[in-house]
Amino acid sequence: MSPVKLEDSDEVKPSDGAKAKECITTVLKGLESIAPLVRSVEETPESISTEVQGTIPSWVNGNLLRNGPGKFEFGNTHYNHWFDGMAMLHQFKIENGQVMYKSRFLQSDVYKKNSERDRIMVSEFGTLALPDPCKNFFQRFLSRFEMIQSTDNASVSFVKYKGDYYVSTETNFMHKVDPESLNTVEKVDWSKFIAVNGATAHPHYDPDGTTYNMGNSYGSKGAMYNIICVPPEKTDAKDTLQGAKVLCSITPANTSHPSYYHSFAMSENYVVFIEQPIKMDLLKIITCKLRGKALSDGIYWDPKEETVFHLVDKHTGQASSVRYHTKAISTFHQINAFEEDGFLMLDMCCSDDGQAINNYLIQNLRKSGDALDEVYNTMCRVFPRRFVLPLNVTSDTPTGQNLNTRPSSTATCVKTSKDKMFCQHEDLHGDDLQEYGGLEFPQINYSRCNTRPYRYFYGCGFRHLVGDSLLKMDLKDKSLKVWYQKGFYPSEPVFVPSPDAVDEDDGVILSVVLTPSEDKGTFLLVLDAKTYEELARANVPVNMPYGFHGTFKASA
Repeated sequence: MSPVKLEDSDEVKPSDGAKAKECITTVLKGLESIAPLVRSVEETPESISTEVQGTIPSWVNGNLLRNGPGKFEFGNTHYNHWFDGMAMLHQFKIENGQVMYKSRFLQSDVYKKNSERDRIMVSEFGTLALPDPCKNFFQRFLSRFEMIQSTDNASVSFVKYKGDYYVSTETNFMHKVDPESLNTVEKVDWSKFIAVNGATAHPHYDPDGTTYNMGNSYGSKGAMYNIICVPPEKTDAKDTLQGAKVLCSITPANTSHPSYYHSFAMSENYVVFIEQPIKMDLLKIITCKLRGKALSDGIYWDPKEETVFHLVDKHTGQASSVRYHTKAISTFHQINAFEEDGFLMLDMCCSDDGQAINNYLIQNLRKSGDALDEVYNTMCRVFPRRFVLPLNVTSDTPTGQNLNTRPSSTATCVKTSKDKMFCQHEDLHGDDLQEYGGLEFPQINYSRCNTRPYRYFYGCGFRHLVGDSLLKMDLKDKSLKVWYQKGFYPSEPVFVPSPDAVDEDDGVILSVVLTPSEDKGTFLLVLDAKTYEELARANVPVNMPYGFHGTFKASA
């Protein structure tokens, strides 16, 4: 049985050349190996206690839920890409100043098939499953002509619909899970409820519980981008996505090469879709099995194309005829969006290159020494930026002049033709952020500030291929607070507001911190969100891989 692997000629190299040099702010050497952060681990299905150092505020009670890849091989077959690993769900139960921990592998169909045969049976984003060796030659040959089936390995995030918790990825499958036991409850197929072939793992929520998301559909005329709306109410106990509807469909600039997107933005009255030059070659994708390539082979970066912001009215479902353009940028995560004084402020974590998704091969993450340094130093950094979009654009709006009249903002937006605006961003940071390698995994005080003016956001600094610091940005003066300890790698910060909060940053930051140089050197970190001083850490006596996203479920 041959291992599943990339041929040497198929290794996706980090971005290079002049474009990469433009992206680099500081060149680092001697990066620590993070290979232990992308290794397979055992699940911990029964709750275990942790050792708490310091004091967790008594009002912090609930479950920090985390999701991410936790198994990277079956038998002698192994995955090629970080995104491919089997979903592992983590729970940190915080109660009366103490923390209990448990983890379980998501019991997806993919996980069960792979476990039963002890080999990779289903293709993932960066890994093509080889034909079943138990089939005869003719059956194996014919299997090359079959379409790749969507994976239900929901390894990206925890999300909520109608009060229930799901784990999700970017295909049409999610899994409903019990946030207390971490048991896999039900597999849910988006396409059974609405005409889409998937949805992002980053929905947005209105205060009443209405949920918005985005998903593509593919038909005889090519791809369409669809904005999805899921109502907050259940009609019966078994209701899942019942009542979901497509609010608006947007035609891609090239229907056979639509944009890849990981998330989208939302203000009080608009959904903002960012059509970026990370493209999906649909012909390559549907023929990848025939060509012996993974799905990732059909995704590419086209720096010659501009990025376009599409605004859709949440109340009418109408897309604005005005298109807001900017230079070629890529974005995976938005920070916030809000309307003020006739403008829509769109805050995002942006890069001037779009090849990062193909750099996160496991073979790259497991490199060490000069080879690891080279991978990092040829990657483009990600920084927070603001675009200011004027909302009241008419035929009388003058061309050729900056329409951004906000004196505090250096962003520009110029009408260049009847329905086209060209925008240039302003930086949401000072020079000191360059020292921390940029910022990703942004979070805000969501319940208070989502779709509203805000002052603070939080994220991970990336002086490595994964987060190595926790950052807090104050937009009032673009000042930075930092938690950093050499050799520690914190995950996405999760903000939990205090029950008697007055200020926006009254609360705590929760982050799972990993220590690759130390066996079982994992702990849950609790920071005072206002001062960024450490309040406590709960040492967890297990090894964990570096994960993606999560949420905090407060106790009832």
